[in-house]
Amino acid sequence: MIAILGYGLGNVRAFLNIYEQLNTKCVIATEGSQLRNADRIILPGVGAFDHAMQKLASSGLKEVLIEEVIGKKKPVLGVCVGMQILANSSEEGKESGLGWINGTVRKLQFSLNTPQILPHMGWNQVHQAMKHPLWEGIAEDARFYFVHSYYVETEDAAFIAARSSYPAPFTCAVAKDNIFAVQFHP
Repeated sequence: MIAILGYGLGNVRAFLNIYEQLNTKCVIATEGSQLRNADRIILPGVGAFDHAMQKLASSGLKEVLIEEVIGKKKPVLGVCVGMQILANSSEEGKESGLGWINGTVRKLQFSLNTPQILPHMGWNQVHQAMKHPLWEGIAEDARFYFVHSYYVETEDAAFIAARSSYPAPFTCAVAKDNIFAVQFHP
């Protein structure tokens, strides 16, 4: 069973709808027992880093999430802000992240020669940087939908699973052991 973390932030219903269409057992987890009974966890998120960390802390699910993902090595997929809160910290706020991916969330930067609009919103090509089970069946030049102004800058290039550009390259997916996360919306 897949548990979608229901901590009051993110597009949980969109994930649930897809899994229901695929006849895949799935639950929006609002209690620790639902995370403990799951085989896999999705950590969604939409919005700001600090707000996401505050919602996670106040949900009562943070400690169980840590126990299941770090302690028991349960597979987790972070999406959008769900990816960002896996880092140590963010330029966007003051809260500490989960620290599962060693790095900092940075604001997308542009030069005067290449002005861009934030947030970065639209379909972009994703360049896979490593083999990973979640890339199975996905073309190496696949395009995904992005809505963000920040990205995870990891301190260990070995964890970079994919990159995209807007217009400069940025990390858009990371992988480490049982942890996988994407900036885009799958």
